Amino acid sequence: MQTAPNTVDPAEVEKFQAMAAEWWDPNGKFKPLHMLNPCRLDYICAQIAAEYRRDLTADRPFAGLRILDIGCGGGLLSEPMARLGASVVGADAAARNIPVAQVHADASGLQIDYRHTTAEALAAAGEQFDVVLNMEVIEHVADPLSYLIACQQLLKPGGLMVCSTINRNPKSFMMAIVGAEVVMRWLPKGTHDWHKFITPGELQDLLKSSGLECVDRKGFVFNPILWNWSLSERDLSVNYVTTSLKPR
Repeated sequence: MQTAPNTVDPAEVEKFQAMAAEWWDPNGKFKPLHMLNPCRLDYICAQIAAEYRRDLTADRPFAGLRILDIGCGGGLLSEPMARLGASVVGADAAARNIPVAQVHADASGLQIDYRHTTAEALAAAGEQFDVVLNMEVIEHVADPLSYLIACQQLLKPGGLMVCSTINRNPKSFMMAIVGAEVVMRWLPKGTHDWHKFITPGELQDLLKSSGLECVDRKGFVFNPILWNWSLSERDLSVNYVTTSLKPR
């Protein structure tokens, strides 16, 4: 199979370049991700532990696993994976994110291989991983299928990919764009393009076409009363996450 073409959307990259310095500010432009992160991590850790039969109560349960955090930003997911013992590569198409992530990892005493690169470039170089974390990235790329093909190529046979994104419907427009960008001002206006959101059915078809088998999906649901996020078996109406496996 030939390596997929570059799927980076320069306009999308520039949005995140402009916000790079704020990645680790819990009250800054990435406040929604800081709020969502504990819920994301619970799901990711449970899926990896189940697939690779790891005991999450152990000191470094992910030791021996090589994990790619594609679209790593400032390292909000890369750092917890490193603390759990994994060998982590954090990759991002926005060059300004990398030094921010590296400085924070160094200050935290963590060894993480951060790179300014793309999924396609990593696949062309023959890189292979046990796990690919593909979180809130696919709605920002120019060609979702080509991008997922590159992610599939990056997985070892039997490898696992966790992919999250945002559904496309009237509710997601009100919550993710009007609510987050206009009312709450959690994100700068224009961070998301509703037309690039992907329905769960569309994502499942894309995963299948890329050579991956979707084995689980859940919703991330925000509770405005408790002011927190939780996983849902049924509610995939706005934010949702999937786990896929590459056939052996």
